[in-house]
Amino acid sequence: MWQRIRNWFDPHELRSVGTTPDYRFSLANERTFLAWLRTGLALVGGGLAAAQFLPALPLRHLREAISIALLLLGGTVAVRAIDHWARVERAIRLGKELPASRFPAVLAVVVGLGALLLVVAVLAGALGR
Repeated sequence: MWQRIRNWFDPHELRSVGTTPDYRFSLANERTFLAWLRTGLALVGGGLAAAQFLPALPLRHLREAISIALLLLGGTVAVRAIDHWARVERAIRLGKELPASRFPAVLAVVVGLGALLLVVAVLAGALGR
């Protein structure tokens, strides 16, 4: 595990493996990493916005729960992005198959379920008035 984390921050360690790939593949991997990082930042921004701007919801502490969930999800996406970038870069340099990832599917399901829960909360609030 520590070796994996070390690969995140030590470009010399990563470049010492395998052969130098076509730069287009490395740049595509970097663009994918940046897209995931933007997703993480958007989730963090949504969490902060929920904490600051959502009115009190009918269920006690629901606003705080939504905010914390978005903040944690955003942080998880950011950490997962750098780990995936390093694993893909290593695979490219070694000429191996790219590592499979279930994370996009898990993230999509979590966001979808979160949206459904928010719909329920909004409807409960509207019907409770």
